[in-house]
Amino acid sequence: MSEYHSSKHSVETCHECALRVAVPSLAESQKALCPRCGFVLSACHVNAPERILAFAITALTFLAGSLFFDFLTFKANGIERKIDMAASVSILIENGYPLLAVIEVITIFAIPAVLLLGIVYVLFFLRKGVYPKYGHTILHLLFVLMPWSMVEIFLIGVLVSLIKVVSLADINLGLSFYAYILFSTAMIATLLHMDRRHLFQALDSQIVGLVQPADTPVVKSEKLQSNRSVQHTWALIITSVILYIPANILPIMNTRFLGQDEPSTIIGGVLLLWSHGSYPIAAVIFVASILVPVGKIVVLAWLNFSVQNDLPHLQSERIGLYRLAEFVGRWSMVDVFVVIILVSLVQLGNAMSIFPGAATLAFSGVVVLTMLAAMSFDSTLIYDNKSDYEPPITS
Repeated sequence: MSEYHSSKHSVETCHECALRVAVPSLAESQKALCPRCGFVLSACHVNAPERILAFAITALTFLAGSLFFDFLTFKANGIERKIDMAASVSILIENGYPLLAVIEVITIFAIPAVLLLGIVYVLFFLRKGVYPKYGHTILHLLFVLMPWSMVEIFLIGVLVSLIKVVSLADINLGLSFYAYILFSTAMIATLLHMDRRHLFQALDSQIVGLVQPADTPVVKSEKLQSNRSVQHTWALIITSVILYIPANILPIMNTRFLGQDEPSTIIGGVLLLWSHGSYPIAAVIFVASILVPVGKIVVLAWLNFSVQNDLPHLQSERIGLYRLAEFVGRWSMVDVFVVIILVSLVQLGNAMSIFPGAATLAFSGVVVLTMLAAMSFDSTLIYDNKSDYEPPITS
């Protein structure tokens, strides 16, 4: 496993344009890019296996540590409230929002924990020169789950929440908060060092008599499969547009102050922050909650229309927009996490309490559906017209 970085020459199929490319063995710090669309086919990091394993174990340690201490302390009008991660989930359930509790648990605990445990499991056996049972299946699952881990987005949501309430109360950060920051840092480092091609080749090398490697290039979809992909993407886009209407019209959060309810919509919250002089935070919420979802829907709709009608133009621009839409879409969850943190933190009875609004679930649905739409969109269809450019396999 220490020779992980010197993987053998192999023929890879580009995930985003379906071009077959002969990728040579890479030296440390080298990358192999698709000559047609620029997609990173493989990257070789220094001491990658050791680093991945060390970062993963560190992340698991800090994740466990973040569960046993106070996360935040909120003190206002002589009333003090402490919350930990478990309390946050129970508060959401008690207030009739179990689905938000499920979203919180899955995206910031369950999926990250599964990712880290799976990585440790696979690398532990590979370092011993043994093929881990169900190794290929587990590794495929890990790469599928990666976009749904939202640890760093949750932390941004926490910071935005603190800025919103810091003028109303005294906020103290608990040990769990610092542990979660360290967990997030180690988690990001783990994922940044993972390379699909090298990991699957390491698994392949442990199988005696392997007939077909796990990453054998897949034959391009037939016309029927392409049509289904387009239709599936349209269905997800249209549903997300429908949900985006109540997500903006209905209140995303209700603040109860001295017995009176003050509902707040997404745009209302942005305007309130701006009026209070919190310009950077207002800008973050505006971009994440309004510009990103609308922009992603528009981009995906245009991309789907272009491949449905076999438009041959602007291939480089379209693949760039697709990557941008796929990357930024998950960051819209910032507003959902802001609501979750504020609801968990500000529960002081009639004096001041915050509750989720109906728009929270609708907006969560928009984020999830647009992410699924980006995943269902077949980017290889952008390059279906081969008359413009069809390079040979290169070494």
